[in-house]
Amino acid sequence: MIFKQPFIQDLSNPALLTRLQFNLNNKTKPPGSLGQLETLAAQLGVILQTESPALNAPQLVVFAADHGIAKHGVSAYPSDVTWQMVTNFLAGGAAVSVLARQHDIALTVADCGVRHDFDSHPNLYICKIADGTADALVEPAMSADQCARALSNGQFLLRNLKGNALLLGEMGIGNTSSASLLLARLVGLPIEQCTGAGTGLDQAGVQHKTSILRQVLSTHAYANSPLEALAAFGGFEIATMVGAILEAAASNRVIVVDGFITSAAILVASRLEPLILQRCVFAHRSAEQGHRLLLEHLGAQPLFDLQLRLGEGSGAALAWPLLISACSLLTQMASFTAAGVSESHI
Repeated sequence: MIFKQPFIQDLSNPALLTRLQFNLNNKTKPPGSLGQLETLAAQLGVILQTESPALNAPQLVVFAADHGIAKHGVSAYPSDVTWQMVTNFLAGGAAVSVLARQHDIALTVADCGVRHDFDSHPNLYICKIADGTADALVEPAMSADQCARALSNGQFLLRNLKGNALLLGEMGIGNTSSASLLLARLVGLPIEQCTGAGTGLDQAGVQHKTSILRQVLSTHAYANSPLEALAAFGGFEIATMVGAILEAAASNRVIVVDGFITSAAILVASRLEPLILQRCVFAHRSAEQGHRLLLEHLGAQPLFDLQLRLGEGSGAALAWPLLISACSLLTQMASFTAAGVSESHI
């Protein structure tokens, strides 16, 4: 199967950005006093190509899959936790379920390759490639055909979701290993700088994980292009997410990025098409050490740092009210003239 990459428009619009900045500067406040919220408001205006941005029908997708590399003890939890947490998401008991419900965000769980057969559920989307990826220590996590199918599945999933905002989430025991490998290979960093505790490994566990990942990098020394690296290191949920990101960018949706794994998907997608970064709002800086390096490489300024390391899309859901506030301040806050408030003469 051949993956067809969608056309993504360049959103650069100096005239619109100037008008947005003018509007923000003339609200009843000292210029720049709302800090990063003002930058966010202007970015949302540019993404949605309007001076009055409004967010509607937000969609949070948790992309889930299992990883063959998990058999080597790279996670503090067994692989069965992947399918058990998917069940928890659908039952409404996970952190991201609570946050999505609180903020009225539609939650979809995509089974991209979980080693379990689920009962049908209105919030479950089945796009399973296989029951988990292969063991990347001995062979590519995915074949080129599987990778292309996963990318296409992400595109199709996104096309069937309404709204103008996509919030990224993920679940997959072993997927911080894939994210670390993608960061190391595509950015050219030492694997020990890219590898952290994941679900809670102790120091010895991190050292073991790093050793395994170093061997994986050596096994797949050929995998230097974005899609080669994605296929070699996995996983199905990351590849499906990359397809959804590209489609979201093609339809000019706001893309709210969660933590380390979702940022790794952004890294791959941005290597395929750098213009996707124009649409990305980075929710937070996680406690996973590779995430800081990845954000720096992408030139991203996250909205907050709460030392989160849960994943699921929890950070994206927490950031959502800030996006709503940024739009509201831009569109509803009075100007000095309208409010009859004297402006600064400095």
